[in-house]
Amino acid sequence: MKTGPDEHEPDEHEPDEDDLTNTSLMERTSPMEITGKTALVTGANRGFGRHLAAQLRDRGATVYAAARNPAAVDLAGVTPIALDVTDPASVAAAAAATRDVAILINNAGSGTGASLLTGDLADIRLEMDTHFHGTLAVTRAFAPQLAEHEQSAILNVLSVLSWVSLPNISAYCAAKAAEWSLTNALRAELAPQGTRVASLHVGYMDTDLARHVTEPKSDPADIARIALDGIEAGEAEIVADEISKQVLAALSAGVRGLYPQVA
Repeated sequence: MKTGPDEHEPDEHEPDEDDLTNTSLMERTSPMEITGKTALVTGANRGFGRHLAAQLRDRGATVYAAARNPAAVDLAGVTPIALDVTDPASVAAAAAATRDVAILINNAGSGTGASLLTGDLADIRLEMDTHFHGTLAVTRAFAPQLAEHEQSAILNVLSVLSWVSLPNISAYCAAKAAEWSLTNALRAELAPQGTRVASLHVGYMDTDLARHVTEPKSDPADIARIALDGIEAGEAEIVADEISKQVLAALSAGVRGLYPQVA
């Protein structure tokens, strides 16, 4: 005798029009041309964000290079703009000062190195405020501009650490995991307005954020190219390096596959 949620089998039924429409929007992978579009990149004054802004410019986009200190943006051919993703007033001001944004790249990040168990709570909050609340705030602020276009796109720069956690930087991992869930939710909510939401998963890159890491690091210019190719191809999930592919494949194995030392 069956008990619990399986006790009553659901009735079979034909999908209704809304089901079909939502599925179609979610699965759409039509190409998107970057040339001629207006893009905004957060955290564009250095590292990976600077590479993204430069390559968007080189592909023919009009680029807003957002940073907490716009004077730190030293990239020719882009428009610096002040934007602190952890400050609601700054986010609102940036959205009011821009127009025609069709591509939004949520790249701004923090790396406090805090442990969830022993780290300073202020550092843990900063990780969540930057990667989760900051990404959400920027997306909400720019969604109306994105909706003005027949095709628009958001890229959330995540990490392989959105799928697996390391104890010594577990606050960062938890924030990236939350941002991954946020990305999946926004993908469904923004699909009806024609905005595609993509996630970028990558391991260590050779930037200031990973300057103390001794493990192999990817060239951020290469990852930026892969990310923008993914936007143009309409990909929903951009898995940019081998370590990310390996961890993604291990997700189905659960705790035993990802954390054999404690399983």
